[in-house]
Amino acid sequence: MIYLEAVHITKTYGEKVLFEDLNFTISEGQKIALVARNGTGKTSLFRILAGEEKSEGYTSKLLISKNIRVGVLTQEPKFDPNMTVLEAALSGEIPELQAVVAYEKALLRPDDHDALKSATDQMDALKAWDVDSRLKEILFKLNLEDLEAQMGQLSGGQVKRVALANLIVQDADFLIMDEPTNHLDIDMIEWLEAYLSKPSVTLLMVTHDRYFLDRVCDNILELEGGKLYRHKGGYGVYLENKAIREEVDAAQLTRDKKLLSKELNWLRRQPKARSTKAKSRIDGFYELKEKTMRDTGPVDIKISVKVERLGSKILEAQYISKRFGEKVLLKDFHYKFKKGEKVGVVGPNGVGKSTFIKVLTGHLKPDSGKVVVGVNTKFGYYSQEGLQIDKDKRVIDVVREIADYIPMSYGRDLSAEQLLERFMFSRKHQQVYVSQLSGGELRRLYLMTVLMQNPNFLILDEPTNDLDIITLNILEEFLEQYTGCVLVVTHDRYFMDKIVDHLFVFEGNGKIKDFNGTYTEYREAGIKAAKSASAKSTSVKKAPTEPVISYENQKKIKNLERDIERLHVEKEALTAQFYATNLTQEEIATLSEKLEALKAKIDEKEMAWMELMEE
Repeated sequence: MIYLEAVHITKTYGEKVLFEDLNFTISEGQKIALVARNGTGKTSLFRILAGEEKSEGYTSKLLISKNIRVGVLTQEPKFDPNMTVLEAALSGEIPELQAVVAYEKALLRPDDHDALKSATDQMDALKAWDVDSRLKEILFKLNLEDLEAQMGQLSGGQVKRVALANLIVQDADFLIMDEPTNHLDIDMIEWLEAYLSKPSVTLLMVTHDRYFLDRVCDNILELEGGKLYRHKGGYGVYLENKAIREEVDAAQLTRDKKLLSKELNWLRRQPKARSTKAKSRIDGFYELKEKTMRDTGPVDIKISVKVERLGSKILEAQYISKRFGEKVLLKDFHYKFKKGEKVGVVGPNGVGKSTFIKVLTGHLKPDSGKVVVGVNTKFGYYSQEGLQIDKDKRVIDVVREIADYIPMSYGRDLSAEQLLERFMFSRKHQQVYVSQLSGGELRRLYLMTVLMQNPNFLILDEPTNDLDIITLNILEEFLEQYTGCVLVVTHDRYFMDKIVDHLFVFEGNGKIKDFNGTYTEYREAGIKAAKSASAKSTSVKKAPTEPVISYENQKKIKNLERDIERLHVEKEALTAQFYATNLTQEEIATLSEKLEALKAKIDEKEMAWMELMEE
């Protein structure tokens, strides 16, 4: 069954044609990723497919099956700021979701027995109990615990996670998702990976996460030069096909340039009086010239800025601690950085990774301990907040404010214009205002402004967000050759595996573990250790030890306690209904069944709570 059919899809931006006459279909069960360089029309195409923009041209059509439910996740979801997290996560026209909202509101008013009875009856009628429990599981996985928090008080990342929960709980037939892994920690990404890999899910998504793309998708749509190329397979197949195509294109371009040179020589020899045949050849020359001047795809870009020499003392954290209120983020962390090392920082959202970076760079003071920075150490800090500049400036002016000329590693200076070209900003594009740049282009410009200051210690906080795959490859190649130190916070497992030597693993409550290896090696070691511990616990009786509750189990216990409290409120309300004097025998029997079912649920939750506490 065809879920979506795109016919003659076209989009222009001023005089620039982003894409023209694109045609493709998406069928039931397919999982498709849309990839493209920043600024080539990827976002515009996504918005057309998501119904947010219209395609141009009389023959353009976007046909979506009427028999399916479509769910869309945008880059910047919008909610009523006065909504609670629970209301936003359950927003939509689906009756089951509305029933859960009414039920949850009724639980907040336990004295209103009529409202609770009405809401409970509606949940029974629509069989919405699974939706309620499923939503709680999703919100737990996405670390959204305060269900009464107002949407207007949340960060952009939290809003995106609420939108993701809302999308999944709707159980749509066809999902259209823009960068679903942004603002998710690695555990969340792996959970979402497993969910989207289900055979029942049909998917179209934009993502730069290459492990995610390779493990979830079976087709890749590549938008390049205004054309759409379809690759049947994952990321590896896409790379192979793209390399072959670019090799063929390069060979054709070489032939065209030779022919152009030959035609130019002929043109110069011609007298002023020209025949019709000569005119035709001249017209052909100009067509060939335009063809060879056209953008044929990504250029081979090398970033090789000069790196200042590091001294004997680089950066030392001397037993630093940091807390906010009752939450301990850093506790007696000590580490002395060595020349040329590349360190990845991993851990769940909210555990203190960005705070750690800010303490090391002097943007925050530790509560105790101190940070010692070497005399020759020069930081290049790429923060999550991005480039804070006047959007009415032109791209070239942003760079010139830093420097007109930039020293490169091979001894030559590059002008601001030349360096911008290396970062895929053509001379024409350099005159564009910052306000006209896409999110990915802004990130690329920001990255450039950090690197051109010639730092010898790079600190990158989520550098991969909004960057296209080509730019990521360029950045990775640069970092692999970079002789300074690198400290990177990222949820991009592929990026981390290619770059880092070892990891700082944030385990919660201020504890940081130094793991010698890549992220994949860390996960494999964790799985192996868990299996070994499980096998050992079944064969050897352990001696009593001081109880230690894992971070994940703490959250499970908290959720169970909340569920148990809610069920007891419901039990009291249900019990109160028995005091009505006008109940029929049939109504009494129905109430008794509901009460027994409720008691069974309470027993189940309390047993789960006890098992976790015993662990």
